[in-house]
Amino acid sequence: MPTLGDRISDRAFRSLFALALRLPYERRVPLAGWIVARLVAPLAGYSSRVRANLARICPELSAATVHDLVRRVPDNVGRTVMELYSGPEFVARVRDLPLSGPGAAALEAAHREGRPVILATGHFGNYDVARAALIARGYRVGALYKPMRNPLFNAHYLKTISAIGTPLFPRGQRGMGQMLRFLKQGGMLGLLMDQHMAHGAPVTFFGQTARTATSAADLALRYRAELIPVYGIREPDGLSFRIIVEAPIAHGDPVEMTQAINDSLEALVRAHMDQWFWIHRRWKP
Repeated sequence: MPTLGDRISDRAFRSLFALALRLPYERRVPLAGWIVARLVAPLAGYSSRVRANLARICPELSAATVHDLVRRVPDNVGRTVMELYSGPEFVARVRDLPLSGPGAAALEAAHREGRPVILATGHFGNYDVARAALIARGYRVGALYKPMRNPLFNAHYLKTISAIGTPLFPRGQRGMGQMLRFLKQGGMLGLLMDQHMAHGAPVTFFGQTARTATSAADLALRYRAELIPVYGIREPDGLSFRIIVEAPIAHGDPVEMTQAINDSLEALVRAHMDQWFWIHRRWKP
């Protein structure tokens, strides 16, 4: 049952985005970034969390760089959310993006041959760019998602990301069963791998322990699926993207495979510090 706070925050979000969606795409996306960076982030405590994470992980950064990232990180978040809510316009912009990187050929071959693939990614750039582009060109791509605490927000967010493509599998027993059947049938499954998991493997991210689920590796091994990191990197114009497909991660020990996923994401984050979700509580005891 939604609380009063759930209703107020959901109504505010809907009203704001309804107004923004009346603007041309090229104006609404930057506007959403500005609103989240300048208004939402300070009020929600995101700015202080970005500062704390950067101080812990990258203490060598200058004060000017940190100040810049405190603005640019939530700006990317706001842009991403608005892009997802822009539905068909967003898909039209990314559907024909070329697949670049050392794993592109392997991904295309798996699609042609109907073999299962685990697409490992993170909250970086716009994490739905690759899913939208692949589905639009006929790839069978599903994704696991975590239902949001606010049931009102979750309902329209799920509807929004479903418009980009399905199937989507909620975390939990029922969603897991559907997901496994899809994978067995040769589907491709997108997993966001950069959130803290209390019972995850004690692998590292940016040199510090960041407990990470081994689920991507476990599924790849169990179903003989390719494990391929893939990312949608935001270009300097703030509106366009490129898709990078990393080389498949070799099958072996699941913890070592999980570390390879973290290493892949870390390398890209170091190159594009403003595009990762530094708001996460990624490093916990």
